[in-house]
Amino acid sequence: MAQKPSIPKGTRDFSPAEVAKRHYIIAVIKSNFEKFGFQPIETPSFENSETLMGKYGEEGDRLIFKILNSGDYLAKADPIVLQNKESNKLTSSISEKALRYDLTVPFARYVVQHQNEIEFPFKRYQIQPVWRADRPQKGRFREFFQCDADVVGSKSLWQEVELVQLYDSVFTQLGLEGVTIKINNRKILSGIAEVIGAKDKLIDFTVALDKLDKIGEDGVKKEMVEKGISESAIEKVQPLFNFKGTISEKIDQLSLLLAASEEGMKGVEELRFICENVSNLGLNTAILDLDVTLARGLNYYTGAIFEVAPPKSVSMGSIGGGGRYDDLTGIFGLKDMSGVGISFGLDRIYLVIEELNLFPETVTSTSKALFINYGEKEALYSMKAITKLRSFDIKVELYPDNVKVAKQFQHADKRAINYAVIVGETEMKEEKFSLKNLISGEQFLVDFEGLKTALL
Repeated sequence: MAQKPSIPKGTRDFSPAEVAKRHYIIAVIKSNFEKFGFQPIETPSFENSETLMGKYGEEGDRLIFKILNSGDYLAKADPIVLQNKESNKLTSSISEKALRYDLTVPFARYVVQHQNEIEFPFKRYQIQPVWRADRPQKGRFREFFQCDADVVGSKSLWQEVELVQLYDSVFTQLGLEGVTIKINNRKILSGIAEVIGAKDKLIDFTVALDKLDKIGEDGVKKEMVEKGISESAIEKVQPLFNFKGTISEKIDQLSLLLAASEEGMKGVEELRFICENVSNLGLNTAILDLDVTLARGLNYYTGAIFEVAPPKSVSMGSIGGGGRYDDLTGIFGLKDMSGVGISFGLDRIYLVIEELNLFPETVTSTSKALFINYGEKEALYSMKAITKLRSFDIKVELYPDNVKVAKQFQHADKRAINYAVIVGETEMKEEKFSLKNLISGEQFLVDFEGLKTALL
């Protein structure tokens, strides 16, 4: 009995139409990356496990796909070790590699490894797939593309200002007006933890706070208590749950709340610089908003934190995010290399554009015209024209088989090809082509130049 074909949960096949739409989004993102001075790099799909583990916090580590060593490692492995799930020996004996979880940690590894070849500050972009052992749901997949732009080798906050502009430029060009670019600062979160006397619980505090929009105020407080944060400490951060006003008003409120924390006040001043300069320069269609509950539970952010929410008319999680990571390369032995970067969530952006019906009608992977096959002589005449048209980057093709004309026109219809080119004895004798518009039904006799002009 034949095996029923299937694919792993959280992965997808893409049709020609879907791939064309994905390429359209990537092309817009890529052109903006390059417009802002970013250069492309690529890194391997999998890294050594030690490169990835411990860089994303406890929750992130659980979502990393491990790769079993090839060959007979499993056969040789000690059965007692295999039974002990907590054993470090188990990991090292049967798995030394893992699929990349994001593009930022591999980028940090790349920078350290190639530091003598790189001109700093180094602005790089990377558009590649990543893998996470997450529970699949709408807008969340186990294999998905990230589109990252990062700058390393500069502590200047103008980089953050430019990254906000980059988000605005991309989403404006895609027609996604009204996205909200949320901003916060890790130093502010550290300052809050310090002020309430929970500095040793910073990660637990930020991970819980980051879930405010998902589990609500009561849920966040419950999780904080479970993580060992006292009721009195939680009471001190009560203002955070009802933080309102303009960005400048929110920054003023933070100044009062964090007056006793040197690090917290440094975060406030960084935020003030970024937000005031973005305001002075102006944005096209995006909205910048200060969100003090934005924590993003990743261990490596040290300064600004970004997260992009889609237009309010769409129910979808974040479609982008990022931040500054002053000491990420230090993990790999390169100290004092500050970096900041953002990521675009291609798959979610696709779903949002699809839901809002914003893909241009011209985004298609299909041919502009199908040449109808009437026989060997006609096919050769057609192929000469097809070859010339392709030299002008016009997508055209010949139906390969000399079958009933009705079947060929049916094929063009199913492929959403808008034109048919008919070549018979008359056309060949006059060195012309009959061009039929399959949408309107109109048909014209044209020479090659007329054909080219109509299909350009």
